[in-house]
Amino acid sequence: MTAPRVLEVRDLGLVAYDEAWALQKETATRRIAGEIPDTLMVVQHPPVVTLGRSTKPGHLLVSAEWLELRGVQVREVERGGDITIHEPGQLVLYPIIDLKQHRQDLHWYLRQLEEVVIRALASFGLDAERRAGLTGVWLDGRKIASIGVHAKDWVVWHGIGFNVVNDLSTFAHVVPCGIDRVEMTTVARESVRGGRPVPSVAEVQQALVAAMGAVFGLSVVSRGDRGA
Repeated sequence: MTAPRVLEVRDLGLVAYDEAWALQKETATRRIAGEIPDTLMVVQHPPVVTLGRSTKPGHLLVSAEWLELRGVQVREVERGGDITIHEPGQLVLYPIIDLKQHRQDLHWYLRQLEEVVIRALASFGLDAERRAGLTGVWLDGRKIASIGVHAKDWVVWHGIGFNVVNDLSTFAHVVPCGIDRVEMTTVARESVRGGRPVPSVAEVQQALVAAMGAVFGLSVVSRGDRGA
């Protein structure tokens, strides 16, 4: 009997972006070497602006120095996509997955990550959608999740920024994902708008992790090292 493939989940809590970034790269190296199974890191970050490989001039609306003086880090990263924000109250999912064990197709992988978000939102009665030609997830035209990835030897890292209860204030300083006039939203705002109870961050995290396992056909196991 074939043993089930697993997704090892690491709940790191609130962690500095640079620390999580370094841990992603270390974990990806170990996944490429076959030392560990597919892994999902779940984190929150202090305010940080990340500039992906496709970031266009002018999408950062203020200077990096202005942001740094106000406690917002700015980082150029290797993931695909444009500019985005991470801040407390947003859940960030970093799957480190070997696509050779799934499907060697980055476009397929991006659609799978969207499906994870769509399923998680559905569990709270929120009907999410894709936008043709764009990556991410929307609710009634408002963007709730941003997605960007990087791959080496078909092992992927970076992932999903999913707005749960963050106040979205940092997004005012950028053109999110390079989309002019895009309106960002959160699970909390959409739940209130629809007259539904606002789920906790822990409940949303649980729904996202379950959806990751289901979408990728993996058995979820917890490493249980929050705060490590």
